[in-house]
Amino acid sequence: METADKIKELREQTGMTRKDFAVHMGIPLRTMEDWEAGRRRPPEYIPRLMSYQLKYEELIKKAEGEKDEG
Repeated sequence: METADKIKELREQTGMTRKDFAVHMGIPLRTMEDWEAGRRRPPEYIPRLMSYQLKYEELIKKAEGEKDEG
């Protein structure tokens, strides 16, 4: 899978707009747009770090939800 496709897929999984996703990840909007459009290529580790961050946030939400229930 192309890097641009992977980044777009990660963003779409969150349901965020490009702007919201860029702010959430701490990446300039123009950079995010260029990456998704394939005009620029981020380093190979960037999509992997994004994926790790999103999974981590999901685990934290789940753990907090379980803590609130128990």
